[in-house]
Amino acid sequence: MGRYVSSRNFGYGKQIAHAGKAALRDHYGQGHHGTVATHSQRWNQFTKWAKNQDVRDLATVDNRELAIAYAEHIQAEVEKDQLAVTTAQNRISTVNTVFAALRGDRYVKVSPRDYAGPRDNVRTTAPAALDTSRVQSAVTALHEAGLHRAAATLELAQAFGVRREEAVKADLDRWSREAAKYDEASKIFRVNVIDGTKGGRDADRWIEVGDAQRQALANAFAARPDGSANLIAPNERYVDVAISRGGEIAQGREILKQHGLPGYHDSRAAYACRRYEQITGYPAPAVAGERLAPRDLDRQARETISAELGHGRIDVLVSYVGSSQ
Repeated sequence: MGRYVSSRNFGYGKQIAHAGKAALRDHYGQGHHGTVATHSQRWNQFTKWAKNQDVRDLATVDNRELAIAYAEHIQAEVEKDQLAVTTAQNRISTVNTVFAALRGDRYVKVSPRDYAGPRDNVRTTAPAALDTSRVQSAVTALHEAGLHRAAATLELAQAFGVRREEAVKADLDRWSREAAKYDEASKIFRVNVIDGTKGGRDADRWIEVGDAQRQALANAFAARPDGSANLIAPNERYVDVAISRGGEIAQGREILKQHGLPGYHDSRAAYACRRYEQITGYPAPAVAGERLAPRDLDRQARETISAELGHGRIDVLVSYVGSSQ
């Protein structure tokens, strides 16, 4: 057996990589050596990523939230053509398997298909977050639970189409300055999303600012900890807020589900569908059940929204707004 007296990494030692391999050996009864070796190799990719998130002990964080954050990272690599769908699915599947071995339960169960592909995973239903009354009810419930930063994260995702990490790490002071400056070239007010972006993207990602964005920004300022430029307090790390046990963002997910929202990410799809209708004058295919916009307008919308969401390819948009056929 691979257990140690220490409680670190569920009793499997100080190193995450070693803990995972030891747990797999226990899980497979010291047999299935090829399977253990394959999972261990994939698990090493996860451990490198986890260390970059300042995670050193898996027993101190919410494992499901950590696995979802990793799956979102994998998703970004697939969307940039840096990782094959099959490889991505295998890495997520391994995370599920190793956590089951470490924990002895199925608490961590992330769908490889939902995050890794296939990329022709066409959305056929409207995002739940398109229902603004549902979102507002969730925001109210989050505030009532004292989860003000979770409420701000949801509102920023809804208004700006940002990921959870981008909302939490957004430099609110910079956003405020940019939102107050009228851009003569584009004839709009806008902000640049560059904080917390996936995969090291450094391209400008400008989001138009209107009343909804200004209100979400104001609410985020109200929830911002003293002495911080974003939603993370000076004495905290991102992992403390979004992934650790008791972290506000992780706690908020359960309230979102109670209000029929699958998660913060659903608001990105809602943003994309709203922008599609603003650009084309037609509801998104996922909302209408078919593509109603002329093909040239449809492509124009997908190119614009793809850039705003931080993707490099427009075919990714099928999972947000539906088919272009």
